[in-house]
Amino acid sequence: MKRALVVAIGASSDPDPTPAAVEKARRFSEALSRYRDEVVLMSGGDGGLMRIACGEYVRRGGTTIGVIPLEDEFVGEDHPRYSPYNSIRILTGVTYQMRSVPIARSCDSMVILGGGAGTIIEALLAYLYRKPLIILTETGYPSDRLAELCEEGYLDHRRIVKAHFADDPVEAAELAYRLAKASRS
Repeated sequence: MKRALVVAIGASSDPDPTPAAVEKARRFSEALSRYRDEVVLMSGGDGGLMRIACGEYVRRGGTTIGVIPLEDEFVGEDHPRYSPYNSIRILTGVTYQMRSVPIARSCDSMVILGGGAGTIIEALLAYLYRKPLIILTETGYPSDRLAELCEEGYLDHRRIVKAHFADDPVEAAELAYRLAKASRS
């Protein structure tokens, strides 16, 4: 049996995400859905950009995995952090920050769609776990500034894995697919 590729997203759970990030998240998922028979989209399972990206992916026939933090295990459908677009829900029993570890460890590539400290933590974890990392820029979020930290695409002096920066969400989706596939080889 062939195991699906897992592309994870790091994305803001802000209930009112920036318009630029919303458009990019939609376009990213639309482009990635071309590979829906090979790729499962993984997220932190919350609202905001995660809900938007996963909703677009599910509407286009894709499967998603939501890694739900303890704080969100019992939120109702009317809560801004609730997402109905988790095809598979994993109830972690751990905090927001701790749930990022299994996301980063379990993915074949990580795409940062835009966000603040939590999203940046996910980028750093992917880097530390040697996961292919794609960072979408021009989203209006602090994660856009990760490029400023990099020297030749590396997040620190250890040069663990090169980060790829893209302002085009279609390019980010293609990179995520190709790099995930290559990481399996």
